[in-house]
Amino acid sequence: MQMPGTASTEDVEAAWRLFRLNWIPLGLMSAALALGVACSRFSIEWSGLVFSLAFVAVYAGFAHANARSPSRRDAQVMFVLGGTAQVVLVTVVMAPLTYLAAAACFPLQDANLMAIDRALGLDWKGYVLFVNDHPLLATWLSFGYSMIRWPIFLIPVALAAVHLYRRIVVFTFAFGFALVVTTIISALVPAIGVYQEIGLDPADLPNLAPQAYLDQVRDLAPVRDGTLRRLDLFGLAGIVTFPSFHAASAVLYCWAFWPVRWLRGLALIANAAMLASTPIDGGHFFIDVIAGIAVAVAAIVAAQRIARMIEGRPMQSIGVADAPLAVG
Repeated sequence: MQMPGTASTEDVEAAWRLFRLNWIPLGLMSAALALGVACSRFSIEWSGLVFSLAFVAVYAGFAHANARSPSRRDAQVMFVLGGTAQVVLVTVVMAPLTYLAAAACFPLQDANLMAIDRALGLDWKGYVLFVNDHPLLATWLSFGYSMIRWPIFLIPVALAAVHLYRRIVVFTFAFGFALVVTTIISALVPAIGVYQEIGLDPADLPNLAPQAYLDQVRDLAPVRDGTLRRLDLFGLAGIVTFPSFHAASAVLYCWAFWPVRWLRGLALIANAAMLASTPIDGGHFFIDVIAGIAVAVAAIVAAQRIARMIEGRPMQSIGVADAPLAVG
């Protein structure tokens, strides 16, 4: 008999099958990075790469060992460790891929992106000056922008606590899908950011500290001219302007946390701050934010549809052995 507030063995098994299949797109993303590095002058600092992959391997290894253990099996442990491993691997692989994408050196599109903002009647300069004139608001938004890192660790814990294991897996797929799409589009529509486009020096705005924008400015030009080719995973900025992955992340995080009632309000407030801060701290055009939201919605819809399609097919028919899962 299934206890209230718990997941059935069948639900856990179905989520675990989806989890195992998630390694396939992650493997393809990793292969794309390896091929890109091999076919270019880029290289990756070994210390950061080894540490990151060791973290993923330890978490993933314990998750799979727990799933097979007849005495220690625990669905929450399986999906917290496994989900964390997969979403961290997404960031480890995709951060350097944004640099490889930027090296394609397509023409910068800042002027066109600004023209779209103006056509929509959106006044970026007025917005940033308003925030600068309100120090408390500026501080709140800056804090919101920095929150992009922590939900990827909190989401598996929060969802596993309420036994929403399938949602962890679907979120991970949607997160990776959104980051892949964002990276590809950013290669085709590269841009530096609004501050440079309108000739506004962030140093003239005492209450703002758009470090993410400054990091992009620091790295984008040398990537495009070929002088930056050695990548340290611990120092990468993630040089993406259009679409904004911060905006996409805000939507993805809200969707992930939504079923957890005690976190729903906090998630809305924190991610609203991330959205509102994206044009300022990231130096993004408003159209970057709109496009990032659209990418996130498309990623969630695609992830849910793919999950339902896979759940409706026998595992053997998609090339994955259906080994028994030990779940008590």
